[in-house]
Amino acid sequence: MNARRGLVLVLVALAAIFIWLLWPAAQSEPAAPGAFRLRPSAAATAAARGLPVPTEPRSELADRLNAPGATIAADLQVVEGLMDAYRSNFHENPVGTNAEITAALMGHNHLHLALLPPNHPAVNLKGELCDRWGRPFFFHQLSGTRMEIRSGGPDKKLWTDDDVVLDPGQ
Repeated sequence: MNARRGLVLVLVALAAIFIWLLWPAAQSEPAAPGAFRLRPSAAATAAARGLPVPTEPRSELADRLNAPGATIAADLQVVEGLMDAYRSNFHENPVGTNAEITAALMGHNHLHLALLPPNHPAVNLKGELCDRWGRPFFFHQLSGTRMEIRSGGPDKKLWTDDDVVLDPGQ
């Protein structure tokens, strides 16, 4: 009888472990190809568990991006400051499209270092970092540690005479 009880306990334990391992995968929806999978914020997780909601960490540098009364030149300096902070931790620029670079700045990197809060008003619904006119910045990697940052300017069109460009090497 003791052998049977031992076998039942082992089977129950194995079933519990099996369910525990598969439970998160069964609850999550598959992501569309090429889509970013975002983890719930600490605030969302705390709220779901009925715990006090922590305040979001703030970045004074990111708070200055597209601030009222500032200029596009100041905004480009802020974005360059975010790139500098990224480079100081990773020794290279974030790479990819605007959305991929923005994701890296928001903590989708191997250190989970968020230099830009996920709810920043300069990030559009496509996950792109935008200028004060709501148009995505254009990032052109000049080298592993130099990034040209371009805004379309007031006409909101890239590659026209009113574009504002920051090349940190000039």
